Amino acid sequence: MTLNIAIIGSTKGTSSQQIIDAVKGDEIDAKISFIISDKQDSGILERAKKYDINGVFLPVNGLSRSEYDNKLNEQLKNESIDIIILIGYMRILSDEFVKKWNKKLINIHPSLLPKFAGGINNNVHKSVLDANEKTTGCSVHYVSEVIDGGEIILQKSCDVLDTDNVETLKKKVQELESQALLEVVKNWKRK
Repeated sequence: MTLNIAIIGSTKGTSSQQIIDAVKGDEIDAKISFIISDKQDSGILERAKKYDINGVFLPVNGLSRSEYDNKLNEQLKNESIDIIILIGYMRILSDEFVKKWNKKLINIHPSLLPKFAGGINNNVHKSVLDANEKTTGCSVHYVSEVIDGGEIILQKSCDVLDTDNVETLKKKVQELESQALLEVVKNWKRK
């Protein structure tokens, strides 16, 4: 049975590419019903357009977290979505949304949680370097009411080299994120 995926993001969505390629190349029995973004000029919506995926811009326009998440639910509810993947999504979801999509909502975080939980993007990589960590990586986890506190599904790691900087570390971790997300999607069991 075809796995029905929705992706939600605010940024470039770099880590979505390997999933898109796997779906388009029939490597996995899945379809991406939506790529949704709160940013009209986001790279993730450009990806949707490039690969003929239904890209949906949902503007925030002063809505509360709950009001906005209700709009998200309206997009998702009629599609029998099996998994929602947050990739570079820069909003905190309401507790109601998280509960509604319990065990179907996952996030990718650019560190080995619980280290550097709550951080985003380059701030996480800078924190890793500032802490003189020797290893970093990414964590795919279920989204819970606690930011970056949901059950970890999969982690992938890499060495932090003395020559690494924020950009080189980000590149290494993004490659791991792509691999980790695809692995999770390939092994997804419908709930």
